[in-house]
Amino acid sequence: MTEITKRPYQQVAAQLIERIAREGFEPGDKFPTERQISAEMGISRSLVREAFIVLEIEGYLDVRKGSGSYVMDRPPRDGELAQSDFGPFELLQARQLLESSVAGFAATTVTKADILRLRETLELERCSIESGEVDYSADWQFHLQIAEATQNAVLVDQIDELWRKRQASPMWAQLHDRIFDLSYRGKWLDDHATVLEALRHRNAEGARQAMWQHLENVRLTLLELSDVGDPEFDGYLYSTVKSG
Repeated sequence: MTEITKRPYQQVAAQLIERIAREGFEPGDKFPTERQISAEMGISRSLVREAFIVLEIEGYLDVRKGSGSYVMDRPPRDGELAQSDFGPFELLQARQLLESSVAGFAATTVTKADILRLRETLELERCSIESGEVDYSADWQFHLQIAEATQNAVLVDQIDELWRKRQASPMWAQLHDRIFDLSYRGKWLDDHATVLEALRHRNAEGARQAMWQHLENVRLTLLELSDVGDPEFDGYLYSTVKSG
C-alpha cells in the first residue's frame, strides 16, 4: 500500500507533538508562541498557524484568546493525525492563484448582464454587512459569478469546488472561531468593488491584480486577527475599517 504523504502543516504538527513529549511539557504549561515556532523552524507563520489549529482540534493544545496556547492533558498519540482536511491558508493560496487568473480572463469576456449581476451581488453583500449578519453567501456568489463571466464551465466548477472545501473544512471553522472582530468585511467589500471596476473597464491585468491583492488582504487579515498569542489580541489592528 502506498504511504499517504502528510501535508506540510501536518508534518509541522507531528513535530510539535514530538516536542511536547521530548521537552517534558506538562498539562497547563504554556507552549511557545506561533511567532517563536515560526522563527525557530524557519517556516511561515501561516504554516505554523495551520499546525496549531490541528493540535487544537486534536486536543493537544488549549488556545486561549489574548493569552496563548497551553498544553492539554492528553494520552500519547495512538494514530495518525487526520488526513482529510486542507489547511485554510493552503486553500487561500490555491484560490489566489486560480481566481486571479480567472478574473483576468473574465475581463475579456464579461457582458453588461454580468456586470449588472455582480453589482446586485455587491449590494446584497453590503446589506449583509450593515445588518451584522455572519453570512458569506453573497461573497461566495460574487466570486462564482466572475467565473461564470468567463463562459467556461470547467473554471466555474473549479471555483465552486474550492469554496465548498472552505465551507466543509473544520480547520477553516476553527480559524474563524478565533476571530471576533468582523469589521474586516468592509475592507473586503471595497476590494470586491475594485475588482468589479476593473471588469467593467475590461481591464484584464487590472482585474487580475485586484483579485490577487484581495485574496492577499484576506490572508493577512485572517493571520493577524486570529493571532491569539499576541498579548494585544483584541482586533485593534482593524478597528478603524468601515463596513460599507
